[in-house]
Amino acid sequence: MSLWKPDPTFYPTPRDAAAAPAEKLAYVAAFDRSASRPDAIAVLDTDPDSPAYGTVVGWTDLPFVGDELHHFGWNACSSALCPNAPHPHVERRYLIVPGLRSSRIYVLDTKDVVSPQVVKVIEGEELAKRAGYSRPHTVHCGPEGLYVSALGGANGEDGPGGIALLDHTTFEVLGQWEHDRGSQYLAYDFWWHINHDVLVTSEWGTPSMVEDGVVGELLLGRKYGHRLHFWDLRKRRHVQEVDLGDQYQMPLELRPAHDPTKTYGFVGVVTSVEDLSASIWVWHKDGKQWAVRKVVDIPAEPAPAEKLPPILQPFGAVPPLVTDIDLSVDDSTLYVSCWGTGELKRFDVTDPFNPVETGSLRIGGIVGRAEHPAAPGVPLAGGPQMVEVSRDGRRVYVSNSLYGSWDDQFYPDGVGAWLAKIDSDPAGGTFSFDERFFPNGDDFRGLRPHQTRLQGGDASSDSYCFP
Repeated sequence: MSLWKPDPTFYPTPRDAAAAPAEKLAYVAAFDRSASRPDAIAVLDTDPDSPAYGTVVGWTDLPFVGDELHHFGWNACSSALCPNAPHPHVERRYLIVPGLRSSRIYVLDTKDVVSPQVVKVIEGEELAKRAGYSRPHTVHCGPEGLYVSALGGANGEDGPGGIALLDHTTFEVLGQWEHDRGSQYLAYDFWWHINHDVLVTSEWGTPSMVEDGVVGELLLGRKYGHRLHFWDLRKRRHVQEVDLGDQYQMPLELRPAHDPTKTYGFVGVVTSVEDLSASIWVWHKDGKQWAVRKVVDIPAEPAPAEKLPPILQPFGAVPPLVTDIDLSVDDSTLYVSCWGTGELKRFDVTDPFNPVETGSLRIGGIVGRAEHPAAPGVPLAGGPQMVEVSRDGRRVYVSNSLYGSWDDQFYPDGVGAWLAKIDSDPAGGTFSFDERFFPNGDDFRGLRPHQTRLQGGDASSDSYCFP
């Protein structure tokens, strides 16, 4: 795994990353909701000059069942070039893939790029014993090692959740990252401003709060997460908690500015219990303290009760359910997935405090069931959920499954399986589905596609230490 010179897919600056060659493959985590067969990593051909473009060209079944693969990541990325914690001779080769239900973590070698091989399995017992955590959720490569967020404590049901640290080379669990967690108890996503020694975490709920779907009593009781936490990255110490207000339930995905001189970022909030709207917020420095500001409101859409799943019938509306966001590498464009209404929104965030909507596409949706142009006449369930943006910002990939129990609640007639590619040119205005790229249905062999990672890195995989 050691190289004489840095991996060519490591980039010192966001500008270098955006100018690099386009991805030719995408890796997709797909899971079996019934837990009766193994989850898998599917490999998609993303080279438009290839005869196999837009199809599944590789497939790796995992060795166990019941994992429910979630937000996986690379073992190493551009942060390896950071001078405060350099690892210049590792390579972007291994996928670190967490099982949210099983608490296992898989390490897959992509040396054979279309046939990743499982080379290590970290069992849930080891994660609990060495780090005190369970239900691993999100993986980021960063300073000192691999960071893995987890929703639960060692018993697999309650908190506190937090971050486990894995060794870059051996993938052994080193231990719990937090030295002093302060008021933090609920966990979800995390990211950082490396040059400023700042780590940010968001909140969802403990495993018992989320594994069976959205619990109405908890939601209306405002018991899910509604805070951001700021940490001293080097000292691993909690510094500040910022409450968005308990009506804003579940601030999930965090997307900091890629420019390492900046100290702002975006977080998407799933819903407001007051009106079912979703929202986008900016965190930023306000003097010596951290602050948040709501910059986008996305309202719920009225709908006949008979067209709604039971959980929404009393409200007579479809909530947007913002479940993922992604920020382009040049920090100019934010993409927002509205999984409930089946809409992908595009915003110009050149001024992060004043986003301007520049595009919208509809596909799927609880009520809308919008079609893909490649399959006219075929209503689609699910909606844009996980969203991944290429390094140059011109290609956007969206998959439709969120989390098994949420899928079943909001799409009780079945969520299906599809993954779409969107061509996007914010400068020129293009924002449209690629009709040549629409793997769906049996292409995923009965599994549900969740997250996508792009060969060589993407807009949410890397962090940079040089502007």
